[in-house]
Amino acid sequence: MYVARLELVDFRSYAGMSVDFEPGVNVLIGPNGIGKTNLVEAMAYIATLASHRVSTDAPLVRSGARTSIIRARVVSGARELLVEIAIEPGKANRARLGGSPTRRARDVVGALRLVVFAPEDLALVRGEPAERRRYLDDLLVARRPRFAGVRADYDRVLKQRNALLRTAYLARKTGAGDRDLSTLTVWDAHLAEHGAELLGARLELCTELTPYVAKAYEAVSAGRGAATIGYRSTLGDPPPIVDRATLTERLSDALAAARKDEIDRGTTLVGPHRDDLALALGELPVKGYASHGESWSFALALRLAGYDLLRADGIEPVLVLDDVFAELDAGRRERLAELVAGASQLVVTCAVADDVPSTLDGVRFSVLEGGVHRET
Repeated sequence: MYVARLELVDFRSYAGMSVDFEPGVNVLIGPNGIGKTNLVEAMAYIATLASHRVSTDAPLVRSGARTSIIRARVVSGARELLVEIAIEPGKANRARLGGSPTRRARDVVGALRLVVFAPEDLALVRGEPAERRRYLDDLLVARRPRFAGVRADYDRVLKQRNALLRTAYLARKTGAGDRDLSTLTVWDAHLAEHGAELLGARLELCTELTPYVAKAYEAVSAGRGAATIGYRSTLGDPPPIVDRATLTERLSDALAAARKDEIDRGTTLVGPHRDDLALALGELPVKGYASHGESWSFALALRLAGYDLLRADGIEPVLVLDDVFAELDAGRRERLAELVAGASQLVVTCAVADDVPSTLDGVRFSVLEGGVHRET
């Protein structure tokens, strides 16, 4: 799989631009702040319908414009597909697939499979649990696009349930009396159903991902430490893989047990939205104990593990390394280059061409004010 052409209209700093990529290695070279990351962010948005840099869509639309448009021509085997997303903050995204409008924007998920490693990924190791949950869910959707719908259904039910709990909390706090919570049982059932499907998939994913993380960390760090991951659930420590009926029952029981505390706090305290991915080097947790270099290596190992897992599934995703080599020492640069050289398409951004190992010989582009130009 590879992106043959990317077109942007009013996206970030670009009023309009297009660039033709090649299979294999593509290196984008230019000063910091000139727009290299905007290009790979647009590619990632096509794949996930979200930015890896910001949590809302408003910054993606060029100042003074109302709508951003991203078009990508994606080649997979003998098939070529045009994917288009129109982003208008405050409204639902619109999408087209092969020139035809889709019923929902998320119907394009899966047309492009892509893995991005960027400086922001240090938050996978040092940041809040939400960063690690997103890592798992994005990888889950990349493997099985239907989970975009599962995740959306869970988020919708969670929002409704939290709104009901918040109303009851505020009524008590202001002395307005107790609110009718008879519908909470209905929302409990929906949350347990969708939550069990999401939780079960995450548990299975972690089990499959674990050996890939260990292997990737060993390769990147040259054998300096044993990397492990484990799923930390609000249900306690469930077995690695359990059936959905059992998970649904356990979530239902946990919600019932937490109801008083949830009403007192006005929010849902049980479910996959409060889970975490535990990261460790040897016997110690990575967060708070790992050095800067170890944290970088672990974050990189997580992304490479996801990439390798997709390839093991028979999927050849596009791999993006956004301003990564500048953060690594010479040894890690060379080891990383060896690991990714065989990607069906590798897109690398850098400010200094010499930061990219010579083994990654491919097409090079200059990114300058006003556009992207292929070097001859």
